[in-house]
Amino acid sequence: MRHLILVISISFAALLAPTPAWVQPAPAITSTTVELPPGDALFPGGSEADAINNNCLACHSADMVLNQPALPKSTWESEVHKMIKVYGAPIEDSDVPAIVDYLAKVKGSDQ
Repeated sequence: MRHLILVISISFAALLAPTPAWVQPAPAITSTTVELPPGDALFPGGSEADAINNNCLACHSADMVLNQPALPKSTWESEVHKMIKVYGAPIEDSDVPAIVDYLAKVKGSDQ
């Protein structure tokens, strides 16, 4: 009986003993190059787009803004004020009406 207890104890200890973990080799880290489209496009419209070009291109590409859905003028006004109040966009109060008018003209809806 003593022999049986010894065998069971050794077997149990062998099961609990730490075993080496299977370690995968670290992946090779390599550099890559990503070609992004040029981001220097301006909002179209000449002087009518000056306020939006001078204020909004610091954070947004013209394409990103122009690909937004058409929204009512009141929603565009809310979006511009959100950019100022929530995200800290440094837009002069005097530029807000011109930006909102531009967005309402170019991406506005009648809703």
